[in-house]
Amino acid sequence: MLVDFNREGLCIEVDFSLPAERVIRSLNQFIEWRGRQQTIRVDNGPEYISGKLMEWAEKRNVRLEYIQPGKPQQNAYIERYTRTVRGKWLRQYIFETIEEAQDQATEWLWTYNNERPNMYIGGMTPAMKLKTAT
Repeated sequence: MLVDFNREGLCIEVDFSLPAERVIRSLNQFIEWRGRQQTIRVDNGPEYISGKLMEWAEKRNVRLEYIQPGKPQQNAYIERYTRTVRGKWLRQYIFETIEEAQDQATEWLWTYNNERPNMYIGGMTPAMKLKTAT
């Protein structure tokens, strides 16, 4: 998950598949941590078009904004972030277990948000940009 405003990565879930239940669990954790978002932009993956996620969003008055199928440029921030995740973290390591991969992902995400300047937000880190809003 990525926040448009400050390009902050909110979480990385690592597994062989990520069903809607896992997405919902992550969204619930995010809401506890940062509050409810009015809109969440998603692609058309099976975890996002599931009835369970739609039901979750309706109960919480969250609008799911779907990009058009085959139009990843409509979610360009996520596409760029995914490229960064693959190039700067995922392709750099060989993981023995899912747990090891999750631990490395969590560590990388902290570095991404707190130490790595993002040129698209003026060379600040996502954490620095967030502080400008509060």
